[in-house]
Amino acid sequence: MSEETEFSFRRKSPEEILAEIERLKKGKLKIYIGSAPGVGKTYRMLSEAQDLLNEGIDVVIGLVETHNRPETAAMIGNLETIPLKEIPYKGAVFQDLDVAAILARNPDVVVIDELAHTNIPGSKHSKRYQDVLEILDHRINVLSAVNIQHLESLHDAVQTVTGVKVRERIPDHLLDVASEVILIDVSAETLQKRLREGKIYASHKINQSLENFFTQRNLSALREMALREVADDVDDKTDKTEAQIRAAAMNEKILVCVKNDENAEKLIRRGWRIANRLRAELFILTAIPGSLSDLDPYTRKKYETWKKLAKDFNAQFLIETNHNRKIFNVITDVAKNHHITQIILGQSVKTRLEELTKGSVVNAIMRETDGIDIHIVADSRKN
Repeated sequence: MSEETEFSFRRKSPEEILAEIERLKKGKLKIYIGSAPGVGKTYRMLSEAQDLLNEGIDVVIGLVETHNRPETAAMIGNLETIPLKEIPYKGAVFQDLDVAAILARNPDVVVIDELAHTNIPGSKHSKRYQDVLEILDHRINVLSAVNIQHLESLHDAVQTVTGVKVRERIPDHLLDVASEVILIDVSAETLQKRLREGKIYASHKINQSLENFFTQRNLSALREMALREVADDVDDKTDKTEAQIRAAAMNEKILVCVKNDENAEKLIRRGWRIANRLRAELFILTAIPGSLSDLDPYTRKKYETWKKLAKDFNAQFLIETNHNRKIFNVITDVAKNHHITQIILGQSVKTRLEELTKGSVVNAIMRETDGIDIHIVADSRKN
């Protein structure tokens, strides 16, 4: 009996071929991701480094944070460690990753912990993930680790669940850059047990941690986020070609409209998650009375923050002036010019009476456009 297997091949576009060639020119990134500190990301990463060393692969440690955990420190073993760079700042000397030394050493693989870390002022890059990207550009493979709460697009969800505003964050596209994303998963009960045994934090921090961040509710929610995010990432990598074909056929384009309020970043992150799932183009729009230079320094800084966030999400950031134009005219003009298919707006702060007397922006947009879906995202106000 013979078996015949039918294969179907799709001819790659020139853009896809060029993208594949560029990927081959870079090192590979492997990210260990966890739901919270103490799940075992660094231990697992060092364990793999030891396996690679035993296989004769040239692997070194660029930077590892053991957090004084004996089991983690013991895993370093005979791995070569690149000395950290000393950086003077405000009368003190700090130590951080030495990118130049790693490039000069040129190993096959380098271990770099704490991917979301913010570098000491005076460093070449402001964030450690930027150091990692530079190292990858030199065809050096990187093992790194991060917790789910540091993912930019989940910032609002994490803050809502835990009450903690995470300061250090990484752009989501790093998961696309990674050739592998490994979930290090333990139950909330196991994590709390490790904490009580002093395996995560020093004894004086245990009770405070159990009452705040390390509650059963928080850990379970973060674990669910991590499981879902890694599962989505696997699906995205598996179905990427098919998703891109679908997106191109539908020609989906998402427009997020933000104004100067606390809801802006939440809207941008929500827009990115929708666009990412649809493999759609993303546009961020804001309108100002005059030029950006006319704004006060505080407001101008906020607009620069949105612009950076848009860049992290590979979105186009559009600033329009609304002289003698109503806001819905600005939105509809941009939507028509860029062939937008979905618009994301924040919840209106108008009362029902104001909407009746002055009109609704949503209704006005719907009157002026055709075939555009409109999403309304609830704001962050407390009732």
